[in-house]
Amino acid sequence: MQRYYTRACNFYYGNQSKILVSKKKAIPLHQIKEISFDHIEIITRKSKKKISINQIKYLPNDLKKKVNLDLKKIKTKKKNFSNLEFKKVPNILGVLNLTPDSFSDGGKFNTKQRGISHAFKLYNDGADLIDVGGESTRPGSKTVNKEDEWKRINEILKSIVKKIPISLDTRKSDIMKNGIKLGVKLINDVSGLSFDTETINVLKKNKVPFVIQHTLGTPENMQKNPKYNNELLDIYDFFEEKIKLLRSKGIKHNNIILDPGIGFGKKLKHNMNLIRSVSIFHSLGFPILVGNSRKRFIRDISKKNDSFTRIGGTISSSLYLMTQGVQILRIHDVNEVMQAIKVFKEITNK
Repeated sequence: MQRYYTRACNFYYGNQSKILVSKKKAIPLHQIKEISFDHIEIITRKSKKKISINQIKYLPNDLKKKVNLDLKKIKTKKKNFSNLEFKKVPNILGVLNLTPDSFSDGGKFNTKQRGISHAFKLYNDGADLIDVGGESTRPGSKTVNKEDEWKRINEILKSIVKKIPISLDTRKSDIMKNGIKLGVKLINDVSGLSFDTETINVLKKNKVPFVIQHTLGTPENMQKNPKYNNELLDIYDFFEEKIKLLRSKGIKHNNIILDPGIGFGKKLKHNMNLIRSVSIFHSLGFPILVGNSRKRFIRDISKKNDSFTRIGGTISSSLYLMTQGVQILRIHDVNEVMQAIKVFKEITNK
């Protein structure tokens, strides 16, 4: 039986969106009037068809039923959790790598004073959560044992977790348990909860919000010729199956975030298609997180115009993702991205 997917598209942002919503010419995303759409793309493994929202009523009954179910998830208001407010788009997840070898800032903040100082800087610059990690998962990296990973983050985490909201970037259930005891507000596991067999049990027991990220392979091998039948639909199906598994294991809450995993087992063409069509994931009914900051796709596109920090590519992709309704961006350069967002919103809200 042919499978259909619904992608909201042709988005409007700011004042133009508010006007169209008031005239019922566009549908607000998650009841946020500042961002709306007036077309959908109906996708199968063999075809794509874009139609206006006014044409949905003319679809065959079975397809119309499927599209309307998807639209219900796309339109439903998101409930806040983990210091994230989903009435605003986007929220910012500030990156604090307490590692010697992360791809862009390894060794910069892995002392106690520098780590604490940078955490507060990210928060004061506008990050809603600070994502603390003690293990690099850059392409080619190898696993760090849990004792070393915890040693890297323990003192800094204890110093900041009661003062600013923290997300914990780890694949290991024991690190998760330690962080949850200290009061972290979100677990961000780049393995899609598959690295450690105890992870799901820890999340279930503690009822803690978490991120499901898609990764093809492991950091050590994920960039060795990754292949998909259709990266957009394959990853959509991965999320759907993972949610079914979690429900079967007794995790019933909806404090779950989906991350398509830019750069994690993806070539440039995969990353670009995921960013370009990221709004398909709204029909799964959960907030979307994208880690676009400083990623290799920026270098691959910009070539001779590449820079170490890749702020230009980070900002341009961040603004695009914002206009597609992505609720959370994982960002290294919080001050610069916040500046860009504020200017963009001021321009579009007048």
